[in-house]
Amino acid sequence: MKSRKSSRTRRRVTILTAAAASVVAGAALLPSWSAGASTTAEPEVDARTKATFQRLADAVFTDRTNSLVDEPGKGKKPLTDGFSGEVALSSGTARTEDSALDKLGDRKDRLARLGEKYSAASTSVTLDRTRVSGRKAVVAVTETTTLTYEKVRGDEPRTTGFQAHHELTFRADRRGDWRLTGIRGTDESQLAVNQPAKPMVAATTTADDTMPSAPRAAVTRPAPSAPKDLTAGGYDYKAMAAYAEKHWSAYNPAYPDFNGQGAGGDCTNFVSQSLKAGGWKHVPGYVYDYTKWFGTADIQSHSFIGVNEWSWFALNSKRVTSLANVYQMDVGDVLQVDFDKDGSKDHTMIVTYRSPQGVPYLTYHSTNTYRRSVASIIASYPDAAYYAYRT
Repeated sequence: MKSRKSSRTRRRVTILTAAAASVVAGAALLPSWSAGASTTAEPEVDARTKATFQRLADAVFTDRTNSLVDEPGKGKKPLTDGFSGEVALSSGTARTEDSALDKLGDRKDRLARLGEKYSAASTSVTLDRTRVSGRKAVVAVTETTTLTYEKVRGDEPRTTGFQAHHELTFRADRRGDWRLTGIRGTDESQLAVNQPAKPMVAATTTADDTMPSAPRAAVTRPAPSAPKDLTAGGYDYKAMAAYAEKHWSAYNPAYPDFNGQGAGGDCTNFVSQSLKAGGWKHVPGYVYDYTKWFGTADIQSHSFIGVNEWSWFALNSKRVTSLANVYQMDVGDVLQVDFDKDGSKDHTMIVTYRSPQGVPYLTYHSTNTYRRSVASIIASYPDAAYYAYRT
């Protein structure tokens, strides 16, 4: 797609930058003692400053979310434009966020072509902790976002939502004013719908010739018919979905949480728990043996928590079959993604809802997400390889 000219230029940043340049030029003509007007003392980060950090973070992520909403309000300026003085975006971060909003606007357009829109959104940010060292402050926050599906087809669920965690870096200038200089997602895979950056990928996992290989699934519509009997096979698919939707943000303490514990995060662990809740039985044995599958609070097989290992076990055990198209998935089915197409799968999700017109909606961990449509995944990662499994 031809890149769009940014519609969100920040004239305020340009004016401030030009004004700052003129001040610097003028300072060279003043006596040397006038430079003492700035302070070299380390600035204080009091409760008021922390609250402003939180409000700016809220504005950043609300701007990102609003860029996905259908006609969020023509002519509205980004909320971050309202910050100046003691706490604001740095000029570099302002440019980065302009680019992020344009990318998300393109994502919204791709999503509309796939038949999906959002009519409203709500984003809130809580401040988790602040670490200050001299003129640097690192602020950890949790973002909670809900998007309301616009009734394009008429059979969409009401909402989708996610929780994401971020670290924001602020640096103080000589006047003691804080500027936001960096934003980093701290979830393992960074798979929030309003995340403009590419997701993190796991190191390539190599397989020998004895390991079964899943074929790629197509992402086009309409998909060939592949109805699923939700009452056959001895599994409770509704229980799988109910478990996933209960624990998408409230983790089950009966299992370990692998988010932040290494490449891959908690996604496959979460899907395995959901499958277990629907009737998948343990196959005990050696943890490294991909033909075994088990998970408790104390010990888990690699196939229970590993993306590729789960695929090998599921196919070898014949507990799953591969689907030709992602739109054939139904409740309890599993989708895996290889974001960089290096042959090693990076992420695992489970279908917890399928609309009457045949769109699967996925729930997953890392980033914790509820009922995100497969169309949204495809619109966000159009160049990825997809693998769909009938459970």
